[in-house]
Amino acid sequence: MRAAMKQLGYVDTYHMMSCSIENPPDALMWMDALRAKYDGVGKPFTREDWDQLLGNAQAVCDWPAIAFAKELIEAYPEAKVVLTNRDVDSWHASTMRTVYWRVTDPELRWLSNFDWAAGMYYPMLRKFFDTFFRGDFPNQGKDVFLNHYDEVRSLVPRDRLLEYRVQDGWEPLCRFLGEPVPADSPFPNVNDNSDFVSRSRRRNRNQMYNCALRYTVNASAAVLAAMAVWHGARHFGLVDTDSSIGALLFGSILSKA
Repeated sequence: MRAAMKQLGYVDTYHMMSCSIENPPDALMWMDALRAKYDGVGKPFTREDWDQLLGNAQAVCDWPAIAFAKELIEAYPEAKVVLTNRDVDSWHASTMRTVYWRVTDPELRWLSNFDWAAGMYYPMLRKFFDTFFRGDFPNQGKDVFLNHYDEVRSLVPRDRLLEYRVQDGWEPLCRFLGEPVPADSPFPNVNDNSDFVSRSRRRNRNQMYNCALRYTVNASAAVLAAMAVWHGARHFGLVDTDSSIGALLFGSILSKA
């Protein structure tokens, strides 16, 4: 859906990729929103808060926004809502192989302790599944899915709600949004997740390499700084390189630096 919305001119369509890859600091605000809603920590988000998080977007889809369907519908009563219908069994099986696999990925969990981006979005991702999906996606996911659809149907007036399947193509979507049907352009089908695991592994590796490089640079800088102090101490006669006292003196200088 994101690709289709972008093609219709909704260039900034907020999606899970927005906070997991494109702008990980967003995950911090999503975490605040999740804690406020599910834990009672902090104040529930107002339209001003949502504007701060989503103000640049022309449309919003996917997680973690779906956890706040009621709040977003109430904050933006003028918005149109597209409810993309899917078979619950195929959706659940697909999510188990992709996003839920990512939630339980031990590499990502380990990486979140060292990489700045993973350190922001992984805890939020865990929080989302622990709250919205009741901490048991394998057994509770389908029930949550069906309840979510019923809730959206109960909240949105029929003139602002489109029940839609991607198999229906451009026509009903464009008619609902008041947009022209793209000429000679098939409806995008980019939701092929057959390589999801391999792509995630590559992303993990890239983040690991970045972490290793950063720690190597920091360690090298520390060694160079120590060498500079050592040579400075020798220059001013503060260190006797032929005695253990000099080594102790140098250690004292470093500990005070």
